[in-house]
Amino acid sequence: MGEVLIAGTASLLICVFLSPKFISFLRAREFGQHIRAEGPQDHQAKAGTPTMGGIIIFTAIAVPFLLLSDGDVASLGVFGVAMACALLGFADDYVKIVRKRSLGLRARTKLLVTVAISIALWWVATREAGLADTLRLRVVDVQVDLGLIYPLFIYLVVAGTTSAVNLTDGLDGLAAGCVAIVLLAYLGITFITTGQESLAVLSGCLVGACVGFLWFNAFPATIFMGDTGSLGLGGAVAAMAVMTKTEILLIILGGIFVIEALSVVIQVFSFQVFRKRVFLMAPIHHHFELQAWSETKIILRFWIVATVCSAIGFTLYQQSIS
Repeated sequence: MGEVLIAGTASLLICVFLSPKFISFLRAREFGQHIRAEGPQDHQAKAGTPTMGGIIIFTAIAVPFLLLSDGDVASLGVFGVAMACALLGFADDYVKIVRKRSLGLRARTKLLVTVAISIALWWVATREAGLADTLRLRVVDVQVDLGLIYPLFIYLVVAGTTSAVNLTDGLDGLAAGCVAIVLLAYLGITFITTGQESLAVLSGCLVGACVGFLWFNAFPATIFMGDTGSLGLGGAVAAMAVMTKTEILLIILGGIFVIEALSVVIQVFSFQVFRKRVFLMAPIHHHFELQAWSETKIILRFWIVATVCSAIGFTLYQQSIS
């Protein structure tokens, strides 16, 4: 337990102490966020806020993890997926900054890179870590042998989770706080229930870095995590689910991300089929913004929902192994 606490604290402190210099560096080079014109009008005031804060997050994660972890295959696999997704996000952020617009890499490029990352995760999980090509439902204690379909399933988990976290990253501190809550549940799963200490150390680093980043990302944010952070953290959550065989349970553990993603799917489907919008704007946190909820109220209530979902998911996991 001591290594987990030290790793988490170290990540938090690295984030807190390095961020001011990094924010100044970004401001000096005008590496600021470009805000979509079709978004809430209040967000236009956030234009120019330094972005790519994910660089600090993953620096704060990498140093303690590499120093304190035993370096087992499972934890290195999760770390590798998180870093690969963060690099994809960095490329996306960099293109946005260079082109000075809110659109980054082409969708085809993101798709191909995500497929490659998913295949690598499948290989490490099944061939190196020795996990079976099975899907465990846990809630009803049933296992399904996916066989050759398992790589496709892992791709859906990685692509779905990274996209959902990216969609959630629309308000100051919302994504960082929700990811920290979900990963705190995974810290409990990996350390308390399964004894996977290296994965627990990585979970501690992820939680600590997210909390440290919130010091500057909380409303009103002085830095955004950008796609570097949201894709990287989403990749970490997805890979953690694969390595702990909780891919289906992730629907509950990360319920807040599911809600955000579903709101977009429902909105698009409704408009395409019925030419009507269900929400004032999607993702759903923007809907509440347009209903005159304050940003802090939305963030705090979404954190509460994330906590409830993670607590239910963790309880179901404990029951499934007892």
